[in-house]
Amino acid sequence: MRIAYQGEPGAFSEAAARCIDAGAQLVACRSFEEVFASVEGGPSGYGVLPIENSIGGSIHRNYDLLLEHHLPIVGEVELPVVHYLLALPGTAMADLRRVYSHPQGLAQCERFLRTLTGVEIIATYDTAGSAKLVADEHLTDAAAIASARAGEVFGLTPLASSIQDYDDNITRFLVIGRRPLLNTVPDKTTIVFSLPNEPGSLFKALSAFALRGVDLTKLESRPIPGRPWEYLFYADLAAARDELACARALAHLAEFAPTLRTLGSYTRWKARESRQPDPFEVVS
Repeated sequence: MRIAYQGEPGAFSEAAARCIDAGAQLVACRSFEEVFASVEGGPSGYGVLPIENSIGGSIHRNYDLLLEHHLPIVGEVELPVVHYLLALPGTAMADLRRVYSHPQGLAQCERFLRTLTGVEIIATYDTAGSAKLVADEHLTDAAAIASARAGEVFGLTPLASSIQDYDDNITRFLVIGRRPLLNTVPDKTTIVFSLPNEPGSLFKALSAFALRGVDLTKLESRPIPGRPWEYLFYADLAAARDELACARALAHLAEFAPTLRTLGSYTRWKARESRQPDPFEVVS
């Protein structure tokens, strides 16, 4: 199995990919767009994308990419995220003049960063990529915010550990793929829909699920490009698409929603659980 992810070795996306299949061949990509390309027409059967962090919120670009492409969501991994301040061996806190990390990593460590004086905070494309930069450029006055594994990969040592603002810092990763995963039973569905611009339309949409006891766990709006002040709604449902109540709710919504698309019906897995499931398999 080949799984594409965005970032360098040691990225949190790599860890999420390992949760799918610890023995998979991983394909590192520079951008989220490259992850989609690798799965659509490239060497990868699956891709892993961060979609939401419990501190930093949603990664909106990936919501847009899910709509632009037609690869279904086939799984979800919740991964605890622990950030380390990593530097070259011999570098001390007093030596620091720059700290590098991905914008999400920086946002998740704001409280710690405010304790640093005279230090420039610089955003990069990847947490592990920041560690690679410090190592490759031999920056003795800089540090990176990244995972412990990134430190191991690039030969950096931790100056501080668990520097995220909240201990319960979790990122949700979606798994996209050309084929579903075996040994899984869907228990969650993600949809996207639009509504007429008229009073009560959102209430009517939500009622389709509430009246049938379908739990809507997330609702987020995104602007429609080229159509100012018109929006698409992304919704997560705590039910499989084929469950009777969910199927009837979706059929009801389709009666008045100009646009309705199921982005995927899939299994969730929390990486922090003590029991690790069997590796997923590809449907032949």
